Amino acid sequence: MRLVDRFYDKVRRDPQLGPVFEAAVHDWDEHLRRLVSFWASVALRAGSYRGNPMAVHRALGGIGPGHFETWLRLWRETARELLEPAAADLMIGHAERIGTSLRLGMGLTDGRGRPLGLSVRGQAD
Repeated sequence: MRLVDRFYDKVRRDPQLGPVFEAAVHDWDEHLRRLVSFWASVALRAGSYRGNPMAVHRALGGIGPGHFETWLRLWRETARELLEPAAADLMIGHAERIGTSLRLGMGLTDGRGRPLGLSVRGQAD
């Protein structure tokens, strides 16, 4: 999946996200295969992904709201570069829901579901 490959190329180069992923991922080829399976299951309902993203992200530690904002910014950018507008919007919607779910599950939101430490515009307070 071109979207996943291009997106994670950007993630690996990002000064905020790159170090987090490089510390956590020991086999990028295998990780990318799992991510393609995950996104195929999300977007195409392929049912091929078997894993627990919440548990994986909780175990990492050191992840904050800003990491999710950067991740979403890069995802939006990459989806819009590679996909037709309707498909990009669909994939962005999936990523936003996943990000919201992970932030909630990791306790990184305020009582109204907004990321802790970020303003309404997604900028650090």
